[in-house]
Amino acid sequence: MAKILRWGFLGTGNIARQFGAGVRAGDRSSIVAVGSRSAETARAFGEAFGAARAYGSYDEVLADGEVDAVYVSLPNSMHHEWTIKSLDAGKHVLCEKPFSVNRAQSEEMFDVAERKGLVLIEAFMYRAHPLTHAVLEAVKSGAIGEVRLVRTSFCYRTTRIANNIRFDAGLCGGALMDIGCYCINFSRMFGGGAEPNVIHAAGKLHASGVDEVVVGHMQFPNGVVASFTCGMSLQADNTAYICGTEGYVETPVPWKPPAKDAIYAIARGIPPRQDNPGVKAPGLAPAPPRDVRQVDAGKELYALEADDFAATVLDGKPPMLTRRDTVGNMHVLDEMRRQIGVKVPS
Repeated sequence: MAKILRWGFLGTGNIARQFGAGVRAGDRSSIVAVGSRSAETARAFGEAFGAARAYGSYDEVLADGEVDAVYVSLPNSMHHEWTIKSLDAGKHVLCEKPFSVNRAQSEEMFDVAERKGLVLIEAFMYRAHPLTHAVLEAVKSGAIGEVRLVRTSFCYRTTRIANNIRFDAGLCGGALMDIGCYCINFSRMFGGGAEPNVIHAAGKLHASGVDEVVVGHMQFPNGVVASFTCGMSLQADNTAYICGTEGYVETPVPWKPPAKDAIYAIARGIPPRQDNPGVKAPGLAPAPPRDVRQVDAGKELYALEADDFAATVLDGKPPMLTRRDTVGNMHVLDEMRRQIGVKVPS
């Protein structure tokens, strides 16, 4: 196996461009081929990111003998088909989130990967950042006591609806699939190691049939509860909180942390008194100051993701996300979409 992982890209959209820049900024990868429905688009992408060959089809990338791994960034509805085709061609695969359109497809994709002895990972890039690792370690160390609640949001407001795949029900768009999947993944990461046994969701559907705004709730067997808000037509703070018996962790930029000066805070608070506000309750010491901690990654987020995937393929490093991580996330996405009236493909 080569020490440098040689990538083929399926798709040339915005996320592919971000990951392409990450591959170039990383230490262990190169882009050797890119495929698009348009040969012209593929050539432009190849020139921008140093791909040796540009193809006007996806199949040509899979037939390229110098491609070790494939990055799948196609619309959600195409992930299953092209991931399996890539695996059948003997390529390792990093597949963009959401991994597929339902749990059954996810299981099939991993079955193929395991049968062929290939690496298959879902591309939740924030999991590769040392900020995420630092928060995990802080919680595991007992810095906030026992976890009781996880609270997150991931929202944005877009007015570009026409030709936007996020608003296309036929391509399995929607807020949950686009960004709610991050909140679910994060909540499950701190939920105690078991899958949620209670799943609730309420949401607003767009005229196109996709979910536009969703509020989700999960409870885990150990009693930890999680709530989140995601939406494509509103603004929010997009902060993640992990709340425990002795304090809480606040992460202001959890989903796309910067390469330098990423921060999280460990804080403790005394609930405000409802009578005589401002008067200190007897016997209560002043809360300690917020402990703000800084994390420098040394690389951009997508470079970290590319290097992490390369380490799994080339060195046998445990994958950033496991089959259980991905299949569990898809199960929650399936159930929440069902509850709010989104048609989940069978």
